[in-house]
Amino acid sequence: MNVVGGPQSSPEQHLADAVAAMRRGDSAGALRCVGEAEALAPHDPHVKMQKALIFRMSGALPAALSALDEALALDPYNFLALLSKGAVVEKLDGARVAAKVYENALKLAPAEANLPPNLKSPLARARQVVEETREALARYLADQVGSIDAAGSELAQKRLEEAIGVYAGVRKVYQHEPLLLHYPRLPAIPFYPRELFPWLPELEAATPVIQAELAGALATRMDAFAPYIQFPADAPVNQWEELNHSRRWSSLFLWKDGARNDAVCAACPETAALLEKLPLAHQPGFAPTAMFSALEARTRIPAHTGSTNVRLLCHLPLVLPGPARFRVGNETRAWEMGRAWVFDDTIEHEAWNDADQLRVILILDVWNPYLEPGERERINAMMAARNAFYRG
Repeated sequence: MNVVGGPQSSPEQHLADAVAAMRRGDSAGALRCVGEAEALAPHDPHVKMQKALIFRMSGALPAALSALDEALALDPYNFLALLSKGAVVEKLDGARVAAKVYENALKLAPAEANLPPNLKSPLARARQVVEETREALARYLADQVGSIDAAGSELAQKRLEEAIGVYAGVRKVYQHEPLLLHYPRLPAIPFYPRELFPWLPELEAATPVIQAELAGALATRMDAFAPYIQFPADAPVNQWEELNHSRRWSSLFLWKDGARNDAVCAACPETAALLEKLPLAHQPGFAPTAMFSALEARTRIPAHTGSTNVRLLCHLPLVLPGPARFRVGNETRAWEMGRAWVFDDTIEHEAWNDADQLRVILILDVWNPYLEPGERERINAMMAARNAFYRG
């Protein structure tokens, strides 16, 4: 063995001697070698890590934990030290205590492609412990808190459920992410309460009439259904690559960007007349938009956000050949025939047609009910002025 301070003495050599001692089953000798390395390099986290490994392999878990804490005191962002500490804490104190340590390790984890093979299993275990602990916490909180009493609204109950999920870490926080205009101080509500839209029952009751006119359009105007996503060749398509210029998601517009499609409205007169009665978001050059939206079998619309929170979107299902889902923020719903909903499309949302046939819904945009009439006028003026500014 090298003499401390001798000509060939170095921390690296002592650590190599420690590894050799462990391979011989000599944990005491390995610890002596690490101690010699530590004397030469007292502030080297790698030496502390090697000491922790020796203690861990010999079953001295509390000592291993102390050595890992020494390493983290020197390098708080040491991923391997955090991952190892989580494993030791899990054995000493259980998964729930270890979950907090594992959470910090996961924040520092390298990309899967850069992960050494020997760390894949420990990292998978860390993810499992964190996920299961969060889910257990969410169930516990829901059980302890209970539901809003009968006098509470659906919105209040949904808020509470989402708060529990966010607090437990099983739900993420979704905010407005408009592509065009964010109007401040409007609530970020995924699905709006039905009571804010007293016209919904009238729209839902008209489902058979709209379905009949849609059937005619599908039979005679299917070629008029155009791909909804149409990026030019020089534009980045991002998540829309699969659907760009694809008829897998196509639309037939009754209104588009504030302009009435007279030909389609003439072919669907009762639908058009109903739209005229609804509080559509009339914004010259921008809205309303009302369309039949057709999604082919086994097709997904990827997560995205809309243009502005001053208006909301309403969906009315018309053709539902099988299971079809829609997510806004943390909430996923299945369409039900004859039942519409109104949602904020500036919150991340996505859709799936899991059926083997075409799915069609009616989409229309309406004013956000939290806006006052005077605000609507000023918003229209502001958006028109912006367009004029860039034209000028």
